[in-house]
Amino acid sequence: MSNPGRGSTSQDDLGRKIAAQEKRKMRARREREESIWFGLGMMGVVGWSVAIPVLACVALGIWIDRTYPSPHSWTLMLLIIGVGLGVLNAWYWVSRERKMIEKTGEDDNE
Repeated sequence: MSNPGRGSTSQDDLGRKIAAQEKRKMRARREREESIWFGLGMMGVVGWSVAIPVLACVALGIWIDRTYPSPHSWTLMLLIIGVGLGVLNAWYWVSRERKMIEKTGEDDNE
């Protein structure tokens, strides 16, 4: 004789897994076109989050070099600082987006 409680549990687990898969499929169908534009938009956000600090720091460096001549190149130093700030900024945006994606994945599994 089989244990009816045990079979019921495995059927419940299977039902939950199927329901979660169905939710993911329905969301993927709904967001298919949005995801392409979202991906392109994210690339733009990451690109601009690097480009803006770099350009701002380079502009500041050029201004300092022209206004206050010195043996050191402020443009080069601020370029390196701008790249560092831009990379940190891009890392922030990407990690934030990854957390949001993981959160929606966890919500689907519930």
